[in-house]
Amino acid sequence: MAPSSRYTVILSALLSIRSLQGFATPSIRIRSPSLSLLMSTVDEPTLQKQCTLDGRKIRGPLTPLGNFVLVRTKDSLDATEGGILLPDQSKERPTEGEVVAAGPGKLHPHTGVRITCPVTKGDSVLFGKFDGHDMNYNDEKVTMIRDDDILLYYRGVRMTRENVVPCRDYVLVELTKSKTETSSGIVVAESVMQGYQPCEGKVVKVGEGRMTSTGQFSDSPVKVGDKVKFKDYSGNEVRIEGVDHMLVRMVDILCALEA
Repeated sequence: MAPSSRYTVILSALLSIRSLQGFATPSIRIRSPSLSLLMSTVDEPTLQKQCTLDGRKIRGPLTPLGNFVLVRTKDSLDATEGGILLPDQSKERPTEGEVVAAGPGKLHPHTGVRITCPVTKGDSVLFGKFDGHDMNYNDEKVTMIRDDDILLYYRGVRMTRENVVPCRDYVLVELTKSKTETSSGIVVAESVMQGYQPCEGKVVKVGEGRMTSTGQFSDSPVKVGDKVKFKDYSGNEVRIEGVDHMLVRMVDILCALEA
């Protein structure tokens, strides 16, 4: 084919394509209804919520590492006999809080066995008043503690004898009331007994035991119902349902007494 004829064919084809553009059907965009609904219900600020820690912006939610537990502290309340809730006046009692997030647990330094964390998000915990590190997370006061600082945990609105679980090697002991009269009949003034903590009582709850290097729990030396004596000033006092109790570690229990 001659060059002039080849150019004529190409030019005719281009003119035909251009003439058909007027009859071309408009493009149609199909959008998924479910996707449109999803995009309309989730706004941009929610997807890109900025977290803050001690007034500074951070890249995302806090994730505790090892055996650290992030706890939201809550006011400690006590109830009178009439059922009126009052703030706890004792400043030395343990702090109560709710678990916001918990780490996976620490590794044993010699065996490498994972010692899992005993609590999960949503559990309420009791820990020492001066334990942990206080922070301000998303304009809310929180405390970062270790799982070793936890005395007991429970699920529910308030602590009861039924729902509390002593953490690991802790034992919950109902304290024996202090005697205000000696064996010879001498009455001791209550002012003298003020501040004295009894170091014996009846076991009402027992923890699962201390986790060993192999990941197994050690057996408790006492059981529910035993009357025990423990070291002076070794426990943590807690009031449950209006009754004084003491949380004592198994290693601090001296002996079991006859009932």
